[in-house]
Amino acid sequence: MEPRKDLVWKIARLGTPLIVGQLGLVFQSFADTMMVGQYGTMELSASGFVSNIFNLAIFFLLGISFGTTPIVGALFSRGDYRGTARALRESLLVNIAAGVLVSLVLTVLYMNVDRLGQPVELLPLIRPYFLTQLASVLFLAVFNSMKQFSDALGRTRTPMYIMLISNVLNVVLNYMLIFGVAGFPEMGLLGAGIATLIARAFMPIAMSVVLMSQSYKAYVRPDNLHENGTLPASRFSLRGNNVTRLGMVHLTMVGLPIAIQLCLEASSFNIAALFMGWLGAIPLAAHQVMGTISTLCFQVLYGIGGAASILVSQYRGRNDWTMLNRTVKTAYVMTLGCSLVMTTIITIFFSPLASLFTTSESVVNTLYAILPCFMVYQLGDCTQILFANVLRGIEAVKRMMLYAFIAYIIVSLPLSYLFAFVLDKGAAGVWWGMPFGLTTAGLLFWWEYRKARKK
Repeated sequence: MEPRKDLVWKIARLGTPLIVGQLGLVFQSFADTMMVGQYGTMELSASGFVSNIFNLAIFFLLGISFGTTPIVGALFSRGDYRGTARALRESLLVNIAAGVLVSLVLTVLYMNVDRLGQPVELLPLIRPYFLTQLASVLFLAVFNSMKQFSDALGRTRTPMYIMLISNVLNVVLNYMLIFGVAGFPEMGLLGAGIATLIARAFMPIAMSVVLMSQSYKAYVRPDNLHENGTLPASRFSLRGNNVTRLGMVHLTMVGLPIAIQLCLEASSFNIAALFMGWLGAIPLAAHQVMGTISTLCFQVLYGIGGAASILVSQYRGRNDWTMLNRTVKTAYVMTLGCSLVMTTIITIFFSPLASLFTTSESVVNTLYAILPCFMVYQLGDCTQILFANVLRGIEAVKRMMLYAFIAYIIVSLPLSYLFAFVLDKGAAGVWWGMPFGLTTAGLLFWWEYRKARKK
């Protein structure tokens, strides 16, 4: 049995690249918003509208790809490399199909964008930007599949490097195409959309090159190995007799509940933003700032949870439930410790941190009213993040949709409305509903894990 210290190091080694990669995405979103905002207010409004539409689509595709991790992790832990190669092909096909489906839905929305109640003067900005985001959906779907495959093998650094390079590429192209630098035409918001499209196209292309390299050959093309262990010159192909319809169905049945769970969680925060909008511009601005701060904490906790999910899937593949349970306990203690440290730092330095986002005294006062809610909900957030990832690792995901609906739609949103509008607690009331929802989700996910472990 591995010493506890070694287990902590293993989780940290796997989780750090996940954290860095996710924080890179947050930085990219921040840079996009800042650059577009500097170009013009109309462009900022248009980009915000389109981004809100695409966020749910991105969460859905991410959830579908999460079905790859436990399956590949279990096969890898057993040394079934023909199985990992087959699972990769099946995952790519499933994620491409999901990308096509999402693209069709978004196309219908695009054709009816003039009916979504947006100001008429924004439509000439919304339409071309919408199309660039739409064109990038399939690239995201393919990269998500490849990333989860690499993560399941315990190789989390490779996708991290590709994501960071993509972020840098996006920022540089943003600067050139939005403002017309270095001989490029000044394209404004459309330039930002093209930059994002190019950066997202780069990721699956780079990941494909990596998967065809020598370091991945045993997991991607084991049937092509010569007797001396060398690999013949051949291209990676999605086609092959070892791709099964049953495997694709299995991947879908694992990924779909995760996708719906993520969408329900994201929807609850979007509706909370709607509540804030009812209260006025200042509460809405404070909600956006606190949401950004909480996202930074979430990405760190998600990295630990993602690492736990990888190890859990591998221990499950070896049927080593003793190490699986130790991994869960260790990862939970790590999430609690990180959350405590981050919450303490944010509380101590909250005033200078808030000043980075706003100079409005009214917004800052609202942020201070929300801060206690943010501190309280960390325990629930730690629990739901960790055990959601654990359930993914052991493929016990069927009830996650129901639990997410209960926690976020039945518990969190009604309480937010009750506190904010019935009890007249305002912006703080909206946020006070969140700890109840997150804690409910965490407890339900933990309960489901205990039932699965007993089986």
